[in-house]
Amino acid sequence: MKKNIITGLVLLVWGSVFYSCTSEKTVQADFDIIPLPQHVEKISSDKGFELAGTTSIVYPEGDEAMKRNAEFLSGYIAGQTGKKLDVTDKKVEKNAIVLSTGLDDKNPEAYRLVVGDNNICIQGASAAGVFYGIQTLRKAMADTEHGNVVYPAVEINDFPRFSYRGVHLDVSRHFFPADSIKRFIDMLALHNINRLHWHLTDDQGWRIEIKKRPELTTIGSKRAKTVIGRNSGEYDNVEYGGFYTQDEARDIVKYAQERFITVVPEIDLPGHMQAALAAYPYLGCTGGPYEVWQQWGVSEDVLCAGNDETLKFIEDVLGEIVEVFPSEYIHVGGDECPKVRWQKCPKCQARIKALGIKSDAKHTAEQKLQSYIIGYAEKFLNEKGRKIIGWDEILEGGLSPTAAVMSWRGSEGGIEAAKMGNDAIMTPASHLYFDYYQTIDTENEPLAIGGYVFVERVYSYEPVDKSLTPEEAAHIIGVQANLWTEYIPTYSQLEYMELPRLAALSEVQWTLPEKKNYDNFLQRLPKLISVYDDNGYNYAKHVFNVKAEYITDYTDNSIKVVLSVIGDSPIYYTLDGSEPTEKSQQYTDTLALKESCVLKAVTIRRNAKSAVLTEKIDFNKATAKPLILLQPINEKYKYNGEYTLVDGLSGTPNYRTGRWIAFYKNDMELVVDLKQETSVHKAWVRTYVEIGEEILDVRSISVLSSADGKIYKELKTVDYPAVTSKDKNGIYKHEVDFDTVNARYIKIIAKPEYKIPSWHWGSGRPAFIFVDEVGLE
Repeated sequence: MKKNIITGLVLLVWGSVFYSCTSEKTVQADFDIIPLPQHVEKISSDKGFELAGTTSIVYPEGDEAMKRNAEFLSGYIAGQTGKKLDVTDKKVEKNAIVLSTGLDDKNPEAYRLVVGDNNICIQGASAAGVFYGIQTLRKAMADTEHGNVVYPAVEINDFPRFSYRGVHLDVSRHFFPADSIKRFIDMLALHNINRLHWHLTDDQGWRIEIKKRPELTTIGSKRAKTVIGRNSGEYDNVEYGGFYTQDEARDIVKYAQERFITVVPEIDLPGHMQAALAAYPYLGCTGGPYEVWQQWGVSEDVLCAGNDETLKFIEDVLGEIVEVFPSEYIHVGGDECPKVRWQKCPKCQARIKALGIKSDAKHTAEQKLQSYIIGYAEKFLNEKGRKIIGWDEILEGGLSPTAAVMSWRGSEGGIEAAKMGNDAIMTPASHLYFDYYQTIDTENEPLAIGGYVFVERVYSYEPVDKSLTPEEAAHIIGVQANLWTEYIPTYSQLEYMELPRLAALSEVQWTLPEKKNYDNFLQRLPKLISVYDDNGYNYAKHVFNVKAEYITDYTDNSIKVVLSVIGDSPIYYTLDGSEPTEKSQQYTDTLALKESCVLKAVTIRRNAKSAVLTEKIDFNKATAKPLILLQPINEKYKYNGEYTLVDGLSGTPNYRTGRWIAFYKNDMELVVDLKQETSVHKAWVRTYVEIGEEILDVRSISVLSSADGKIYKELKTVDYPAVTSKDKNGIYKHEVDFDTVNARYIKIIAKPEYKIPSWHWGSGRPAFIFVDEVGLE
């Protein structure tokens, strides 16, 4: 009888949470959100606050920024609950969300959010801080189905780790209209991002009106056709164009400012300027004619650094840019500027001589000439009260004390800048290029530029290198993800590439590193996804699929497979290649595979299947056997190390997935221990070739055998020809047949191209070889 009484009391309390006195359904909010606040403390004495249709939002009288904040909050609540709350500057004693500034905190974006029985108070160190408190309140709301929301009694004290929290958007390769840019800005605001780096110009199109230079848009914004795929040589023969008027750009800037986002424009110079040269051919070293570039990549035609008209052009463009964009920083690019035209241009060489520029062991004269052009743009902007940001190439040839560096070719440029006392924004392609694939299953993805940046990789990024002193670390002012749009023709695809990687980025930017935990992040992600759904965002769903971890166990010669999903939904799998259903074997523990199979797995949530995980695992006599590497893997492409080569898994045509490991400036030399004398008649090595990226094929493969692992006998060596300009990229399996031997140890040596042929742009340099698997039969 006592048990029944307790049960009845529990049901009574449960009912009081989920049904208010008006019998309207209520749901419990929680503050396990993204990005995770720095400090959340429960207030045990209070029951919490019920947000209902009668709740008011109160802002300080006469404060327009705070009034706008209140209206944003009202709109967010209406979108998620169906309730349009009253916004007022009059004092309300109870049942109110009260917004105010005046928080005593040195971080201007800090806020305190306190939930009590009678009200919710959000106080910020500035209106921006209040805005981020509003985002926290918004994201804590569950999917209410137009009911009431009960907020637990808490006190939150929160602030961002970095002051610069950016996302880059390229509108040159593909153009997105003003309404799409505003939608993008709203998406950034949801993630507490406060900078939009707007890449407005490039070889493939000029996208911003410059009144002194009208041909930049009448000519430079239009390309006659666009290459199909990855520079296939085939074109669509459809004119492509689009640009923003200055009034449109000002409107976008204002829209962003209201959401506490600064638009940082980029005019990329002196390279990436072929669209400008199409409009003004006399600004190039050859005089043209030029056309807006119709393919992807980097054009060798750049602004002529020896032409005084180039300097006038820079002044005309930047002079109008600063009138449209009030940001402290203006991005001037400075990346990927080929110097081949300058090396042969009489004007550029005369400029080098006139300036007394000399090459040294670190930089060529032409690199220092680029520094002169960047310096000229910087001086002009400094006179206008602005500062420059440039890609990390601006470090070449010298850097002024006020220039900020955006480090994209790794973290090294940012580290170098910080040690010099310059501010740096970390945006390495390895972790933060959102135009890269986000899954290794590229066949079922929209075409992308390549690479592999998945959600966990984004989340794992730590922007402040351990080598920096506290004083140097203070110069790492922010983190940014970049989205280049060569292969992103539609806005819907843009959202797909951004989300949910943007969620992982926001926690890197905002949350202190000691509070970050990826597994916990995944548990919090579905709540944010519900906000995506409310807004109709097109997000990638890979993180909700079955995840597989493959472990090479050379002790029992098996491939261990660990399957997992977000939450506790069941996983069903097959090993015969058939499609798994709820009637298939349910996964309960690690699988130990010892023979070839096709693994397929799904999870089922709310009667809906996830995408099917499919993995073909091939065993040969080397699979899961002990492996000894006699020469090192290249550190940049080491991934899971040497056992990648005997894990039974095939790499895809994407060398950054972790399925391929690389060797550079040394041979691949390894020994497979077959653990007992075994009959072998063939060895093979599977390689990946990407000629344009200095990833060439092997030049020879040697196979040797041994009974004791000490004395080896050569079985066969096969030589391969040097790569030619007509050879194709792709995956190659090189088989070496020999007379059958009985051996315990097999040594395989694969030699790379140590000197790239003269026809290649990397002539004379050593090439990489990438290998995903070796085999013995």
